[in-house]
Amino acid sequence: MPDSANPSVPDDPQLPLRADRPSTGGMELKTGPEVVRAAVELLSSMRFAISALTVVAITSAIGTIVPQNSPPINYVNQFGAFWAEVFSAFGLFHVYNAGWFLLVMALMLASTSLCLVRNTPKMLKDARSWRERVRANSFPAFGHRAQRSLASGETPEAALQRTAALLEAKGYRVRQPQSEGLPLVAKKGTSNRLGYISAHLAIVVISLGGLLDSEVPTRLAAWWWEKTPVQLAGLTGDTVPASAKLPVATPTYRANLLIPEGQSSDLAVLSRPEGALLLDLPFELTLKAFRVEYYPTGMPKLFASDVILKDKESGATREATIEVNKPLIHRGVAVYQSSFDDGGSQLRLQLLPLQGPLTSPLPLTLSVGQSQPLSSGADKLTLEVSGFKPINVENLGGPRQQDDRFQTHVASVLSPATGRGDRKMTNVGPAFQYKLRDSTGQAREFHVYMLPFDLDGARVFLAGVRNSPDESFQYLRIPADEQDSLTEFLRIRAALADPVQRMRAAQAFARESAPAALQPALSASAQRALDALSEGGLAALASVIESAVPEADREKAADVIVRMLSGAFWELWQQSRLEDGLARLAPNEARQAFAQRALNAYSDNKLFDAPFLVTMTDFTEVKASVFQVTRSPGQTVVYLGCLLLTLGIFAMFYVRESRVWVWHDQSQGESRLLLAASSPRQSLDFDREFQELTLAFQGKPQEST
Repeated sequence: MPDSANPSVPDDPQLPLRADRPSTGGMELKTGPEVVRAAVELLSSMRFAISALTVVAITSAIGTIVPQNSPPINYVNQFGAFWAEVFSAFGLFHVYNAGWFLLVMALMLASTSLCLVRNTPKMLKDARSWRERVRANSFPAFGHRAQRSLASGETPEAALQRTAALLEAKGYRVRQPQSEGLPLVAKKGTSNRLGYISAHLAIVVISLGGLLDSEVPTRLAAWWWEKTPVQLAGLTGDTVPASAKLPVATPTYRANLLIPEGQSSDLAVLSRPEGALLLDLPFELTLKAFRVEYYPTGMPKLFASDVILKDKESGATREATIEVNKPLIHRGVAVYQSSFDDGGSQLRLQLLPLQGPLTSPLPLTLSVGQSQPLSSGADKLTLEVSGFKPINVENLGGPRQQDDRFQTHVASVLSPATGRGDRKMTNVGPAFQYKLRDSTGQAREFHVYMLPFDLDGARVFLAGVRNSPDESFQYLRIPADEQDSLTEFLRIRAALADPVQRMRAAQAFARESAPAALQPALSASAQRALDALSEGGLAALASVIESAVPEADREKAADVIVRMLSGAFWELWQQSRLEDGLARLAPNEARQAFAQRALNAYSDNKLFDAPFLVTMTDFTEVKASVFQVTRSPGQTVVYLGCLLLTLGIFAMFYVRESRVWVWHDQSQGESRLLLAASSPRQSLDFDREFQELTLAFQGKPQEST
């Protein structure tokens, strides 16, 4: 709080010009234990309140910059595994509901409230005070003062009356105290003390509103009603246990609601670290249709939901459209359009064998969310379709440099098909995700695009795999053949799994590449290279070179073996076509490039480590809308706090307090009036205002500006 005295005026017990500013110390209790008295003094001190407010401000800035409540893998990708773990330990990814942040908010609320309790009475008393005890002998101590002699025949009463009228015209409230030597005292702008009170009360109100809209009331409600989170897998609305369902009377919440087209729901989901709580809504919401519009790149431009709301209490229904930033509000509950998802689309799939000599695909039809038991030899697996997106926008930017010889991994990217260089956002068509779960319950997740697309100058199919949701997908690039299909790659893969075809391919390569005397040795070497490729990919071939060739000769040997392997691989491809009754292909640059990419893809397929690849041939889409359902009683409280803060700041900065004292003095043998003024904030505006007041007081003409 600013000092209300002129800095040039000394402290004088007879001149109480200095305003009672809030001390930085705290409230001192006269009785009670020493620990309690010290805690109250610390908590009620302005230093503590400012420190707490600083922590809240910095934390709020972090919460604004760092996306909140995103999947953990997003933070790993953005900050790295180490810092993601550190930030997660401090709760920075859900900072507004972190325990330490709520504690700081509560402490700031208590501290600011105690500061108000301690300082408000003093300020109100000072604002009401007229300060009538100031004496004329203090006149020389004022920095802003003026005097004038009474004109001949002018009575003191008439002069004081004119001065009072002048002050009232300037906006002052004037009082004529009954004290000796102080005929007039005036003041204006003392309402700026209310600005301090309003601004600090706003902090209390906003903090209270923030706590009301946090997870604290919801956690208290769950504790009070003895509710326990459950796992949602396999649950339906009819099988949700009562111990996991919060009632309609839950005071505040922020929950999610997913509704497929044509379906209804009256239960929202409150996520918890140990599971989820189900929230009973006061209405049932039916999704008639979900509409989405896209930019030419495939990025969503607009999405909206046409819904029917049925009130449970009255049975009344209403139709509405929910869009982003245009919520539907009913009985204090707001339904926001959050995002959209799949609602159980039907996918037509085929299982492509990646092991053994089989080449025929197995057709299968599943909906998103369904599963299918499968067997691969002695292994029992379960195929679970977990997600589907009909439109996927990826960055197909500038080309990447990569080594096609001993590449042990094609790509490990943060998002599918992410490119380097110039950004080129492109819609690459449908994609779906599935899991292969073994008999122990362990699952690996796969992400497969339906269509091939151009990437780094080649037409490829992308299939990604990861071992846990905390990892990013690692992608296998399978080259598309001249018919934009996987047929040729699957034919080559099956041939590599057949020892007889590997032997024939090695022999054919030797006949085409060497004289008769050298053909047996070259054939044996080429077959060993194909066998190593079949068993462990290029990594296995590299291990053979490291173990069999001296280090000084490895680079030259690797170059020879790569050329030999490429030739033998080409012959293997042609042998596989002949086995299927097809003609050999004439070699050209495009086909040679396809063979090289197929070789790399086969090698990386070993790291893919799956008995089969599931691809999608067609789909029937079912859309679902994701809503955020909120009850926010603190919202109105926060709005009230913002209004108080606006009024308080306006009063503190734009309402200027000033006081004026007028004395009638006859001490120097003449009758004269003395006028002094003071303001808590010295400024050029006050100097100019006092100059105008002085000219009017002395009866001089106003200077032109």
